[in-house]
Amino acid sequence: MAMGLFKFLKPAPDVPRIEDEGEMRKTYKYWRFRSMYAILIGYTGYYIVRKSLAVALPVIKDEFGISNANMGLVLTAFGLTYGVSKFINGFGGDRTNPRYFMATGLIVASLANVFFGLSSGLVAFALFWILNGWFQGMGWAPCSKTLVNWYSPLERGVKFSIANTACSIGASLVVFLNGWLIVRFGWRSNFFVPAAISSVIALFVLNRLRDRPQSLGLPPVEEYRGEEPDLADTEHGKGASYKEVVMKYIFLNPWMWVVSLANFFVYIIRYTVLDWGTTFLTESKGISIGDAAGIVGGYELAGLAGMLVCGWLLDKVFKGYGGRLLALYMAVCAIFIFLFWKIPSHSLVLNGFLLWGAGFSIYGPQNIVAVIAVNMVPKQAGAAAVGLTGLIGYLSTVISGWGMGAIVDRFGWGTGLFSLGIVALIGMFLFLLMWNQNPHLKDKLG
Repeated sequence: MAMGLFKFLKPAPDVPRIEDEGEMRKTYKYWRFRSMYAILIGYTGYYIVRKSLAVALPVIKDEFGISNANMGLVLTAFGLTYGVSKFINGFGGDRTNPRYFMATGLIVASLANVFFGLSSGLVAFALFWILNGWFQGMGWAPCSKTLVNWYSPLERGVKFSIANTACSIGASLVVFLNGWLIVRFGWRSNFFVPAAISSVIALFVLNRLRDRPQSLGLPPVEEYRGEEPDLADTEHGKGASYKEVVMKYIFLNPWMWVVSLANFFVYIIRYTVLDWGTTFLTESKGISIGDAAGIVGGYELAGLAGMLVCGWLLDKVFKGYGGRLLALYMAVCAIFIFLFWKIPSHSLVLNGFLLWGAGFSIYGPQNIVAVIAVNMVPKQAGAAAVGLTGLIGYLSTVISGWGMGAIVDRFGWGTGLFSLGIVALIGMFLFLLMWNQNPHLKDKLG
């Protein structure tokens, strides 16, 4: 019965090839563009209902008398649940139709936001935010599957960067929107309105997104681009089970673990600023909640620019040497964080500039980690590879959520910001270990 219930998630079957070369290329171009904007808008919807708590956090904390540490536990529980879900759903994403998989997760995540907005109390907040975290984990796997099937390894730096701008677009939109809503309609509107928007986006995904090129009568992307075939399409790769591919190229690959561990430190910085940004700007810099929300929204927009620049640099300048590029990004991020910590200014412009510089620097690695991971494996396991990096990354919420709340309660924001700078330097070191690693130049057959 359970299998029948989820039958709609099955991958779309292959259909006969389009024989006419001109028609094939015209059709391919159309579907590459349509697939990109479908996942870009769809994943923006996920972020709209993922970051809906960020602006409301200080108000909820004060209204219900919840400590930073306890509210941090809610953030940590969300992050851990999301990380585990992203990992498990990575395997599911590889073996399902992204069209239905993505829309289903988004609809249920939106419902979890509605119930959170109806709640009053720490236990209920935690319950519905954990539920949101689980279904949030259904978002990126279908995006990864779509990207690796419609775009070849030599163009994935730029294409993943474009798709990943959904993170910044969605988070900045919801921060600006919720900053306006909370002043006029109260904190509960921060959950109801984003849920309504994301539900509409889920219907858009159902209408626009499709499965692999072969399900539309098109050849694999490597054939379309005139590049070397993916491992799964070679004689060496044929016959290998999904389990064998996952074990060899993901779990037994030491560099997959290095990049995943580096992602742990990237995510500490990324989510500390996103989850606590409005709080530490109001408490340590004396900035109003409306202005603080604007600065955090700008952090996301700066991250959008950082992702696009980083993706272009990876493909065009660093030629696939992601470790070198990301080590540079993390070093710059550390500088901005230390300056933000040490300069005791209440200036909106200065604090915004420094926090936006950190956002530009941290979102490059956040994006390119996924590119490094998928380029290490056959595309049939791309979502699972990203799932592992996501799992390790979201384990960091133990530190960015509960840990940061506990540190601040005991030692203040100065110590919290100093620790973020150290985290950036550790991430830089881990990326330096990958100095000579370049999946573009390595034979995936091993």
